[in-house]
Amino acid sequence: MEEFRRGYARLCPAPQGSVLNRLRDPAGPPGRPRLDLTALGLSLETCGAIGRLLPGAAAFAEVALGDCGLSEEGAKLLLHGLCSNTTVKSLDLKGNNLRTMGAEALGKLLRQNKSIRSLILEWNSLGVWEEAFSFFCQGLGANNVLQRLDLRNNQINHQGAAELAMALKQNTSLQELDLRWNNIGLLGGRALLNSLHSNKTLKRLELAGNNVPSDILKAVEQAMDHNQDRQTILNETQNRMSILSKEVLSLKGEKTKQFLDLMDTIDKQREEIARSGRMSTARVTQLQEALDEQHSIMNALKAKLQMTEAALALSEQKVHGLGELLNATKQEQTSMAERHFAELQQQKQEGADREGKLMRDLSAASDKNLLLRNQVDELEKKCKVQQDQLFQVKQDLTNTTAELKLRAAQAEERLEMEKRRFKQSLEDMESLRLKEVDHMAQHIEASERSMQDRIQRLEAIRIALEEELSQVKAAALTERGQAEEELMKVRSQARLEEQQRLEHLEEKLRLMTESRDEAQNCCLKQKQMVADAQAKASQLSLHNDGLRRRLEQLQQDLNSKEEEKVTEVNKVRVELQEQIGHLQAERTAQEGLREKIAALERQLKALSSNHREALLDKESEISMLLEKLRTKEADISRMREEEAQRASFLQNAIMAYVQGSPLGTLSSRK
Repeated sequence: MEEFRRGYARLCPAPQGSVLNRLRDPAGPPGRPRLDLTALGLSLETCGAIGRLLPGAAAFAEVALGDCGLSEEGAKLLLHGLCSNTTVKSLDLKGNNLRTMGAEALGKLLRQNKSIRSLILEWNSLGVWEEAFSFFCQGLGANNVLQRLDLRNNQINHQGAAELAMALKQNTSLQELDLRWNNIGLLGGRALLNSLHSNKTLKRLELAGNNVPSDILKAVEQAMDHNQDRQTILNETQNRMSILSKEVLSLKGEKTKQFLDLMDTIDKQREEIARSGRMSTARVTQLQEALDEQHSIMNALKAKLQMTEAALALSEQKVHGLGELLNATKQEQTSMAERHFAELQQQKQEGADREGKLMRDLSAASDKNLLLRNQVDELEKKCKVQQDQLFQVKQDLTNTTAELKLRAAQAEERLEMEKRRFKQSLEDMESLRLKEVDHMAQHIEASERSMQDRIQRLEAIRIALEEELSQVKAAALTERGQAEEELMKVRSQARLEEQQRLEHLEEKLRLMTESRDEAQNCCLKQKQMVADAQAKASQLSLHNDGLRRRLEQLQQDLNSKEEEKVTEVNKVRVELQEQIGHLQAERTAQEGLREKIAALERQLKALSSNHREALLDKESEISMLLEKLRTKEADISRMREEEAQRASFLQNAIMAYVQGSPLGTLSSRK
């Protein structure tokens, strides 16, 4: 206040003593300073100085200039200073006889000032000039801050009342309007009554002493009562909405914390699963290396078996129908042993007649057979050791797979428990909200449209996500079909190559049938060794079949995991649909519930991205297994080619041996 007094003394060329004395004594409470110059005759210079100080010199909350005898120019200067003021809440200008320039200045003040809540204009003459009062009414219609306006004894006629009615239709903040002791009349009262149909904020309208009929006054009172009831209902709804918004924010904070905890647990479980997966992959690689070593050893054993089989084939080429038996042994390993036993019985019957003649040749062959038996015993020991190693490897694989399944089941159980808790909390929240929202459903129809639009957008987003999921599934199915077609092509090519090789071997066998009489002596003892070798070969084939079955089981496990992922995606979709239905029921909860919908959208996106990543990981695992199968089939085909080559080499060696033996010399002499 002292600064304001000094500024006034500095700016005013002829400061008034009464004003200086009034400014020395501060008015009003210390928190709300008040400029009170009531009943002081203010000169034009004083009005100009105060008008220049009002924009920012002192933070006055109330300005009282009643009965100051202001001139039109002085009032204009004062009101011009208040246009840019942001602290004055109440302005008192009663008893100053304001007319044209004062009304225009007041209209400008109402247009520009955004802080004045109360304006007292009692005992003025604002309604004398219609144009100036219309400008004042235009300013009132543009103002959205003023709450109380006092226009008593301002000579307002029915035309001024019509201008006020137009302003009330536009104004949305005025709550109290006092028009007592004017000359409004019947027409003005009707205009004001008609304006109340569109104005819902005015709670008090005084029209006493205006020659307004009693029925219009009663209608105005009813409208005021209706507005008051509406305002009380709005205040109650706003309070409830604030309470609901606070509760929703608190629940949202709790749910976000729970969700973050759940995500942390899921991340930890994923890390554990990834760690166990890496350990299992490392273990599988080690086992694969051991299996490769075992395959190399098996290849050596198969080479030796092929040598013995080649010797047997040379002996059996001399018997009719040996080519058919060899074809049967290569096509079906199980029927091969039975046919060999039948041929051995026939050869035993034929050899019994020729034992006396060929004892000398058998002694030499027995020495060679002893050497072969020693070699076969060593091979059997190696096979047993390898079988024990393979059994240990299988046990390790079963243990690791069981551990992985247990961990996956535990993780799934935890996820299901968290989902149930989250659903239960959501249902409790929704039951509490629905009870309070039912009371407000009648007064918030406008918000329903916005929520419906929002729900439609969510449905469009959900449809787009479902389309993306379907596209991803279709792409995965097409890739699977292509991979299976490639596998079928490779298998068909391998079968054709095997058939061609078998035909080539049949031709060789037919050519070798001429020398069957020379090798009958060696067949009696060598077939026993061959039977043992064939039993070992059958065991090895059974082991290979077990490995193939294991691969098929792994493929089935992968398919089951994919189906589980699809079911999880469907469950998530069902949950999202339920949440969308709850959101449709809660669409009257306005801004707080919109934030919850946004959070649900983010959760949906996160879940869809996680499921996409999981699907991509599973597809990559499937592709890796298919590549491993292709490599295994290529290795098997290469092994078969090597076996065929070794069989041909053994056949040539045995032929050379037979020709160099004494049996060969005898046959040549014959």
